[in-house]
Order: sequence, then C-alpha cells, then structure tokens
Amino acid sequence: MGIVQTGLQHLAAATLWFPLKPEAASSIAENVDRLYYFLTALTLFFTVLIFGTIFVFMIKYRRRTPDEIPPDTVTYMPLELAWTIIPTLICVVIFVWASWLYVRNSVPPAASTEMFVVGKQWMWHIQHPEGVREINELHVPVNTPVKLTMTSEDVIHDFYIPVFRVKHDVTPGRYSSIWFEATEKGTFHLFCAQYCGTDHSEMIGWVYVMAPQEYAAWLASSAGTPSMAQDGQRLFNQLGCASCHSSDNTGRGPSLNGIYGTEQRMISGDLKLVDETFIRQSIVNPHSVALPNYPPIMPTFQGQVSEEQVLQLIAYVKSLAGEERTSNAK
Repeated sequence: MGIVQTGLQHLAAATLWFPLKPEAASSIAENVDRLYYFLTALTLFFTVLIFGTIFVFMIKYRRRTPDEIPPDTVTYMPLELAWTIIPTLICVVIFVWASWLYVRNSVPPAASTEMFVVGKQWMWHIQHPEGVREINELHVPVNTPVKLTMTSEDVIHDFYIPVFRVKHDVTPGRYSSIWFEATEKGTFHLFCAQYCGTDHSEMIGWVYVMAPQEYAAWLASSAGTPSMAQDGQRLFNQLGCASCHSSDNTGRGPSLNGIYGTEQRMISGDLKLVDETFIRQSIVNPHSVALPNYPPIMPTFQGQVSEEQVLQLIAYVKSLAGEERTSNAK
C-alpha cells in the first residue's frame, strides 16, 4: 500500500508541471481525482509489468537452435493462486471505492439549494426558485450544496462542469439530477458533453461562484421577478386546474395541498412517491398515474405547456406541501 501511495504522490506532483485535469473546485472533486490517480497508477504498473515480463521471456526463453525442444512445463499452484486472487482483490477494491463514491455523489444533502435546468438546441435555460432566469449562465453561492433538476426539450444533452467533476445526461421526457458544492470562488466553464446537433460545440456557458453575500445581492437585483411557484400558480389558474383540484378536496380531482412527498396508491394497487417525476407524468400523461376514487377525466397537457412551465407547476405543487406542513405545525 505504501508503494501505491508513493506512486499517487509522484503522479499528483507531476500534474503541477503537466496538468492532466482541470482544477478541483468542489467538495467531491478531490475524491474523484484520487480514484482517477489510483486507476491511472494501477494501469501504468500492470502495463509495465506485463510487457516487461513478455520482453524478458522473449529473450530468455527464445529458441536457440532449430531442433531445440523446450522442457515440459509444470503447474505451480502458488503462482496460479496469486494471479487469480490478487486481480480479484484489486477488482473488489475498485468496485467498493467507486460504488461508495457514486452513492455519495448521487444523493444531495437535505438542505441543498434547488435550481432547474432545461436543455434545448443549443442553449441551457436555468431558473432559480426565486424566479431569476439565466441563459448559458449559472450563479451559485460558494460552500453551499446546490441540486440541479434537469430535463431536455428536444434531444439528449449532457450537463458537464469539469472543475466540479459533475456530468450527467439530460434526456427529454424525464428528470435527472446532480448536485455539487463549490469550494472556490471564480468563473468556470460549462459544457454540453453529448453531441446534440449542428451547433453542439456552441452549447457552452459559464458558472459564477460567488460569496453568499454577493449571491444574495445578485438575487436582490432581480427583485420583483415572480418566483417559480408564483408563475406556477398563475399557470395553474390559467389552465383551469383549480376547478378540479380544489383546496377543500371537493373537486373532481384530489386536493394538491400537502401531496408532494407523500406516497399515493394507484388503481393498480402500487404505491408511488409523489415527486417531480410523478407530477410531470400527471401533467403530460395523467392516465398512467390514475388514482382510485377519482374519474379518469384529466386531459393531457403535453404540447400545451413547455418544460419550463411544467417545472413552474411542479414548484407550485411543492409550495403547497410546504404550506400544509406549516399549517399542521400551527
């Protein structure tokens, strides 16, 4: 283990002169880099060992005369066990290490600041819960966990911030999420890492990491902009949703107060968690999540509302869950 540690230290020192990666500017970046260094060192070690052994054996055991007959070989059990057990243990270490890192990096902290991303050819549309909208820019506070809920309006995109070591496909018709906690203030590159059409190379942007006070001032500069929940409430009323989803549960559909984050039993008998994906499905394909005791009369709004408007409706439903918890606490 000491040899591997020394090798990793030398490899890390070499990157000061020959950079192999972008700078590390998030809380998960160093752990990702350590795994990368370990895999690189392991690959180099076995490459040199295997090819070195091949060349040594080619010279040492070459045929010296045309009629030379090599001696019979025998099975050496310790050697057979060694090159079976050692690679197996190495694979287990890699699997456990990578799995731990994947699980840790896939579950955002409970207090994360949530933002919403819609990819479209060829731009990133980003909206903050407070209502601020950005195009190909993302402003975030430093040392604060940020969760991005993402979807696409057309084809598959890929949201990639190299310095944060975060990268995730953004697919049409479903939600995906990533999270990060920026540890360095500054301006960093944002890319689409999935070929998405003619101008894919121009689907780039910038991430601005700011001090919390600067970020608060930046949000305040857009004071007066309706929040996502407010936009969602306006759209909710425009579409006539309130006529069926009344707050007193007397409409033809269920009340949405406090429904977010709960489990609902479907007509099929299955229990489903009411999350962002469930609400989106209820809007664009309501018959797939029909509830018992309610007639299947809700129309689909697919094609009538954009992905950005769907996210606003979701924000409104989530705000109703917050109001319900507040009223219950009182």
